[in-house]
Amino acid sequence: MNVVLISTYELGRQPFGLASPAAWLRRVGARVTCLDLAKQELREEPIRSADLVAFYLPMHTATRIAARAIPKVRRLNPRAHLCGYGLYAPVNEGYLRGLGVQTLLGGEFEEGLVQLAGRLEQGHSQGPQPEPLISLAREQFLVPDRSDLVPLARYARLRVNGESRTVGYTEASRGCKHLCRHCPIVPVYNGVFRIVQPDVVLEDIRRQVAAGAEHITFGDPDFFNGIGHALPLIEALHRQHPRLTYDVTIKIEHLLKHSERLSALRDTGCLFVTSAVECVDDRILARLDKGHTREDFIRVVRRFREIGLTLAPTFVPFTPWTSLEGYLDLLATLAGLDLIENVAPIQLAIRLLIPAGSRLLELPEVQALVGPFDDAALSYRWQHPDPRVDELRREVQDEVKRGEARGETRRQIFARLWELAHQAADRPSRQLPDTALLARAAIPYLTEPWYC
Repeated sequence: MNVVLISTYELGRQPFGLASPAAWLRRVGARVTCLDLAKQELREEPIRSADLVAFYLPMHTATRIAARAIPKVRRLNPRAHLCGYGLYAPVNEGYLRGLGVQTLLGGEFEEGLVQLAGRLEQGHSQGPQPEPLISLAREQFLVPDRSDLVPLARYARLRVNGESRTVGYTEASRGCKHLCRHCPIVPVYNGVFRIVQPDVVLEDIRRQVAAGAEHITFGDPDFFNGIGHALPLIEALHRQHPRLTYDVTIKIEHLLKHSERLSALRDTGCLFVTSAVECVDDRILARLDKGHTREDFIRVVRRFREIGLTLAPTFVPFTPWTSLEGYLDLLATLAGLDLIENVAPIQLAIRLLIPAGSRLLELPEVQALVGPFDDAALSYRWQHPDPRVDELRREVQDEVKRGEARGETRRQIFARLWELAHQAADRPSRQLPDTALLARAAIPYLTEPWYC
C-alpha cells in the first residue's frame, strides 16, 4: 500500500498532521511519502505510484490551496483514492466530494486513516465510506514520525533579542471545550477536547531537539483546556530540556482564571502566549461568545507585565458589527497599552470568516446578512452595512502587504494604519502615542504570524 500524505500550509510549521498519521500508517506496513507543498514541489513520481493520496486540511487557507492541487493529483493518478482529513474536511464535505475526494475524516483522524488504508488494501474502495466523518475517539497516540519531513531549519524561526532560533512544533491536545461562535473547531469538536499522552509529546519534542529545535510551539487550540495535563507536561519538559523555550495559545478567559499559575509558564521557558482577543468592543465579543470582555483583556495585559511574560494578541477586527470609530478605538487601545510591537500587522486586517456549520448562523442578524454559501471560498459571503468599513479593510490589507514587502517595522506599518483609519472616519489624525517600553528586538515573535 503506497500512501502519499500532503500538507499545503501549516503556518510555517513542520506539519504534525503529516508526522502523526505517518507513524500510524507505517506501523501497519504502509509505504508512506510525506509532501509539504509549502516547502516542496508536488513530486509526480510518488503521486503516480500511490494507492491513497490524503490531504491534511487543518484550516481555511490550507483547504483552499489543496482544492487547487487536487485536480493535478487526479490527472497524475486517476486510480488513486483521494482522502481529506483534518478540521476543514467534514465541514466542507459537499465541496470536497465534488472535487473527487472520496473519504473525509474529521476530528481524531489517525485511526480512520489506518482503517481506510486497510480496506483499500482489501480492494474495498467504492461506496459510502464506513469510517466516521467525525471521530472523537480517545486515541492512544504514537510518537510522530518526522523522518522524511523537510528539516526544521527551513521553517519559520523565532526572533528574540537579535537572535534567530530553530522552531519545532507539537500538539499536546486537540479540540476545545469552549463554543465560541466564530471558531471553526466548534462544528467538529462541539465542546470536546482530547489530550495527547504526555510521554508521546515529550518524546516528540526530544526528537525535534535532537534535530536542532531550540524552541517549541505548542499548537493546541487552548493549552489550558486541561491545565492538569498542561502544567505537569511543561514542568517535565523543563526538567528534560532546561534551555529549551516554547510558546502556547491560551484564551483570555483561562489566563484570568488561572492567573496565579502563569508564573509556571514563565519559569519553565515560555517566551510568549498567543491569545485570540478578537476585538475590544464588548458588544461584538458578546456576539462571538468569547467569554471575555475588554476589561478582562486589559487585566491580562497588566498581569503579563507584572510577571514578565509576553502576550501576543490576535484579532478579527473586521466583522459585520465593526464601525470606523470601533476600528480607531482598537488601534488607540493597542497603542495605549503599548502593544503595537506585540501584534503582527496582518492581525489588524483580518476579516471574519463564516464557515459551514458556524454558530454565528444561530444569530438572526447574521442569517439576514449572509448570502449563499460560496464553496470555493469555503465561507458565506457577507458585506458590511457600511461600505466604508469594507473599503477600509481593503486599504488596510494592501498597506500591510506593502509594508511587509518593504521590510518595515510593526510600528511603521501601524502608523500608516493609524492614518488610514483616521482618514476613513473623517477624523483629524492625532499623533500616535510613543509609549514603547521595550525595543522590538526584546519581544519574541515567530517569522510567520498566526492566522487561519
